[in-house]
Amino acid sequence: MAELVVLYKTPKDAAAFDKYYAETHIPLAKKLPGLKKYAISKGPVGTPAGPSQFHLIAILTFDSVGDIQKAFGTPEGKAAAADVPKFASGGVEMQIFDTKEV
Repeated sequence: MAELVVLYKTPKDAAAFDKYYAETHIPLAKKLPGLKKYAISKGPVGTPAGPSQFHLIAILTFDSVGDIQKAFGTPEGKAAAADVPKFASGGVEMQIFDTKEV
């Protein structure tokens, strides 16, 4: 399996971010070809030492890193990627990697 982890930093307007993300971005992202699972953080994101710089974390699961890359080359992937600047006013980091059970 492979994961795309999207780390959304604290936006200028958290309520507007949450509304847009739930109503507009999630439906777009769920159209990504090859998407197996889509999970997001619930409630505040923290660290063992306290508060985090991140407002929301999304974890999208695919069969492989290649499938993630292919998905973002499709019209659905391009639409989801182009949507991010419309609501992620605090900035965003994306990490892609293969996973293995240990």
